[in-house]
Amino acid sequence: PPTEARFGSGNHLKKKGLEPAFASDTATDIWLCNCFPYLVGDAVSLKKVLIVDDSLAETKVMQAVLEQAGYWSVALNDPTRLEQTIEIEHPGLILLDVVMPQRNGFQACRELKSSPVYGRIPVVLVTSKNTESDKFWAQQQGADGYVVKPFTRDQLLGEIQKFL
Repeated sequence: PPTEARFGSGNHLKKKGLEPAFASDTATDIWLCNCFPYLVGDAVSLKKVLIVDDSLAETKVMQAVLEQAGYWSVALNDPTRLEQTIEIEHPGLILLDVVMPQRNGFQACRELKSSPVYGRIPVVLVTSKNTESDKFWAQQQGADGYVVKPFTRDQLLGEIQKFL
């Protein structure tokens, strides 16, 4: 079965001027779900999900759900590095938290969707904001889907499967 693994030392990101997402005891790394180690290039991108959330605990929950369902995930805890990470990782879908420091998910979604380069990537907001006005605002920003925390495995995968 797929297992979680660290992707090297993060040097592939450092060479491009980025710091990997989360610190570990030995080095800083982007954490990946090792679901498709035999695939490369665009084949991985089709099932690769970029998780953007400042909470390591929330990220780990989403990664576990994705891994069990056969998706490859990349976690990013700094929304200001979103576009740089997309350039490196080429995800097929983005799971985006709303409440984050420096750049909220609504703002990030609006900027992605207005871009001719990134606008084609489906964005699913995953957030604790659960009012009808929040959902309406997400649609106005261009979000393709919306999942309220806490979510069930089926709720998260249901939104992802609409796009991947």
